[in-house]
Amino acid sequence: MESNGLNNKEIAEIFYQIAEILEIQGENRFRIRAYQKAAQTITSLGTDLSDIAGKGALEEIPGIGKDLANKINEILKTGKLKFYEQLRDEIPEGLTLLMSVPGVGPKTAKLLYDKLDIKNLKDLEKAAKKHTISTLPGIKEKTEENILRGIALTKKAKERMTLAGAISISQGFIEPLKKLKEVRQIESAGSLRRKKETVRDIDILITSSKPLKIMDVFTGLPQVKEVQAKGTTKSSILTEEGVQVDVRVVQPKSFGAALLYFTGSKEHNIKLRQLAIKSGLKINEYGLFKKKKWIAGRKEEDLYRALKLPLIPAELREDRGEIERGLENKLPRLLTLKDIRGDLHVHSRWSDGDASIEDLVKAARRKGYKYIAICDHSQSIKIANGLSIERLKKQIDLIKKLNKKFKDIAILSGNEVDIKSDGSLDYPDKVLKQLDVVVAAIHTGFKQSRKQITERIIQAMRNKYVTTIAHPSGRLLGQREAYDVDMEKVLEVAAETGTFMEINSFPDRLDLIDINCRRAKELGVKMAIATDAHTLAHLDFMYLGVCVARRGWLEKENVVNTYSKDGIYKIIGKKRHNG
Repeated sequence: MESNGLNNKEIAEIFYQIAEILEIQGENRFRIRAYQKAAQTITSLGTDLSDIAGKGALEEIPGIGKDLANKINEILKTGKLKFYEQLRDEIPEGLTLLMSVPGVGPKTAKLLYDKLDIKNLKDLEKAAKKHTISTLPGIKEKTEENILRGIALTKKAKERMTLAGAISISQGFIEPLKKLKEVRQIESAGSLRRKKETVRDIDILITSSKPLKIMDVFTGLPQVKEVQAKGTTKSSILTEEGVQVDVRVVQPKSFGAALLYFTGSKEHNIKLRQLAIKSGLKINEYGLFKKKKWIAGRKEEDLYRALKLPLIPAELREDRGEIERGLENKLPRLLTLKDIRGDLHVHSRWSDGDASIEDLVKAARRKGYKYIAICDHSQSIKIANGLSIERLKKQIDLIKKLNKKFKDIAILSGNEVDIKSDGSLDYPDKVLKQLDVVVAAIHTGFKQSRKQITERIIQAMRNKYVTTIAHPSGRLLGQREAYDVDMEKVLEVAAETGTFMEINSFPDRLDLIDINCRRAKELGVKMAIATDAHTLAHLDFMYLGVCVARRGWLEKENVVNTYSKDGIYKIIGKKRHNG
């Protein structure tokens, strides 16, 4: 279908804003959730909606029914949505802007707008600093602190994008460029190549004998909003999303050196320069030199080898001891995506997912997985259609039947069980006992004290039926800070109880973070990488979790879902037996 230029992200943003407006208007939460889920699904699609619409297959997308499909078609054909414009006319523009700040919900936003005439972030920040907001009924000083933190978070989020977003934008440039016959080598560099959780801008390196042709094609791509600079070997553009993308064309003999230099980190490069100087050498983006004689530079491994180092994986290049360990030949053999044998936390349509359990199983089989854990929400999470005890038992029975049908993959009965504010779990032990996997998680009470939050998690881990602690810090990148938790203490108790720590691969979570993953490894804590998938497309997020694990120095033996089918049952059962 011929579209009006709106991409998936922009269409998803329209649906997110519809959900926000409906929330302000006090609409049914399930209707709000439908738009949120649709937006989430669209964001994760690997195919343009215009292509799907052209095949008449929009309703085949999980969570997209006839009504939403019609709305997507309208957006694609006209570049706008009448329903959305009508909704926007019904509320002041400032309200949705205020709600974009973490910590400002629909009720608070309306109160701020109506009582204090606050219509933008500048006025909001000013009012919070002057403590004007706390004069309103029902608003405490703590709310002002949270709003100021939310504003800071919003500003920071505008400066950086998630790793998943950066990968998507980068591939949007790399894919068309690498099809050019003039391109010999092409690769992303910078913090994206190091797989940092957030990325400021994107660097792409190319070798070619015709750099001007590359620059013409690059600056003329449809996603380019503004050409900031165009040269013979380097050009910079801004995308529609405001992301800066730089393309450099280098000589083949310098590609490895340039890739090393522009990958960074700055601290890692400084250490390498110091090593080179000690050997009477000089290293820069053009190569490794002895006085003026070029020694190496075509490949990164040649440069490292000349400095008596093994090739250091890009994810480790943060000056956290990787060079010292490399000199001792003691670098870890990092986990790879091929090592993953299953997914230990996914959601079905039994709660707030979009796929049936059978469809999830089939998708897992296509990935070559040996097991998948169905972990829908527990009963107290009403907005996510949490499972009552009766419904959970029916799901367990269904999974038993499916296990008889699918002999080559194990379907684990699980649940994402809420850790309540007092540390108790959302189901009694007699129910938890019937599950193969219990993924315990905090979903409320984020503002509790460090001691309270820490004790809640520890209390959950001391339950012998709890397998894993999901998204252990609770943070959402650019949306919500981590709650105040003593992670060192949590990891120590995890080691003591044999509880797994989750690396949640969802793009705006990536939680546990890399530094804590490395500390968990040191303490002997096993990690479980999980997608927290709510659609079939989300199963692909496993790659992001593996990136976090690699940055955390994790090896195959540190991650439980590298185990065989028999092995996963054994290690899960071990805690219950010891408990």
